Amino acid sequence: MLYLVGLGAGGAQELSEAAWQALRRAQRVFLTHPNHPSARLLTLAGIAFESCPQPAHEAINHLLNAQESPLALATPGHPLVANPLAVSILEAFAATQRPVRLVPSRSFIEPVLEAVPMPASEGLQVLPAQRLPHLRFDPTLPALFFGLESPDCLARLQQQLRRHYPPDFEMLLVHAPGDPSRTEVRRASLHTLTQLPADANTYLLVPPCPHRTQHYEGFDGLVAVVAALRAPDGCPWDREQTHASLQPHLLEEAYEVLEAIDANDPSALREELGDLLLQVLMHSQIASETGAFDIYQVVQHLVDKLIARHPHVFGEAHAETAEQVLKNWDKTKRQQKQRESVLDGVPRAMPALARAQEISKRAARVGFEWESIYGVLDKLREEEQELRHAIESGDTKRIESEIGDLLFTVVNIARHAKVDAEQSLRVMVERFVRRFQWMEAETARQNRPLESLSADEWEALWQQAKRAVDEQP
Repeated sequence: MLYLVGLGAGGAQELSEAAWQALRRAQRVFLTHPNHPSARLLTLAGIAFESCPQPAHEAINHLLNAQESPLALATPGHPLVANPLAVSILEAFAATQRPVRLVPSRSFIEPVLEAVPMPASEGLQVLPAQRLPHLRFDPTLPALFFGLESPDCLARLQQQLRRHYPPDFEMLLVHAPGDPSRTEVRRASLHTLTQLPADANTYLLVPPCPHRTQHYEGFDGLVAVVAALRAPDGCPWDREQTHASLQPHLLEEAYEVLEAIDANDPSALREELGDLLLQVLMHSQIASETGAFDIYQVVQHLVDKLIARHPHVFGEAHAETAEQVLKNWDKTKRQQKQRESVLDGVPRAMPALARAQEISKRAARVGFEWESIYGVLDKLREEEQELRHAIESGDTKRIESEIGDLLFTVVNIARHAKVDAEQSLRVMVERFVRRFQWMEAETARQNRPLESLSADEWEALWQQAKRAVDEQP
């Protein structure tokens, strides 16, 4: 039998009567922290104890192999709070079918709150200082940090808290909670926090920090900003948004990213990528509010997918060319998503030209392909003749069908030439806009309406526009 005993926060009144009885009954008592304030109480009560071996696996082996029964392992506070050794002991004893009896005293949590005092009616986060920055928490709720073993630990915690709180934000260091003769509460701003002493019996209590006061930094800061916008006291417009209402904004931001790339403007691209990222975060935040998923699950799913679909980088597969990579990618996607067709999964909402190019790429990867670009050019002439015949027939549906065939053939020419058809058309339209606007400006300068130009004048003006616009840097 093992008594897993909590020693309380430190004062005599913190050690429960059940704990006293278990320690007196035990034939052998181990303390994980022999310097804990309760240790002197045990000495005064005539209860002999010894230090628990370190590290954890040695402690567990020592307890499992001990001949005395019952044994007692005494830990500060409540044995199940801020005590990873207790978890390992419970697992080890359960695996060997050895009985363990939990004998609690109060943890450090209540004495810290009482020493301040601070209500935690909205909740309280109890966090190990060593786990930051890998631990996510909500600065709008009070946070109690433990594990401040030394001034160096406090300094490291201060560095991490600067990512969430302003420098002048007031925090409280509570030393020796639960022992009225030794309890000290010291207030300090985040900036001056390291000027105060800290040891294993020191805890940092951080009051809730309103959204307007918080410091936001990095990706987690951005996630927190979006969550604040969607909070009950956040922005009315952001709170009203849904997946459906955000669809136009997602498309708009994607096009603005493309425009920044076309302009070769790094500053604009940085800004537009941020706007596009905001759309991803908004959709993820909305989903998290219904419990569907959150942004961290989105990120992790992407990590897992990238690793799984790049076995030539993260596994044993080989791919020497980009073409081999794409074939492996398509094969892996079909297997993972259980798709029957290589064409499954191309979104119908894509622009038609871009979707046509993706469809033709996938078909070509499995062998549905011309031998060379010249075969596609021959097909273009064939489609042009069929379009002429359709126009002569006056059949609108037939004309529509033949124009589609012609456009799809042009898309395949672009693919063979290793040119993006969507991008080519977008650049050409922009070029046309600049030339046409030049013609508008030129005729306005001459005080001549565009509608008054003859066909020859239109052609001459167009050639002038081409030279003027295309020679611009």
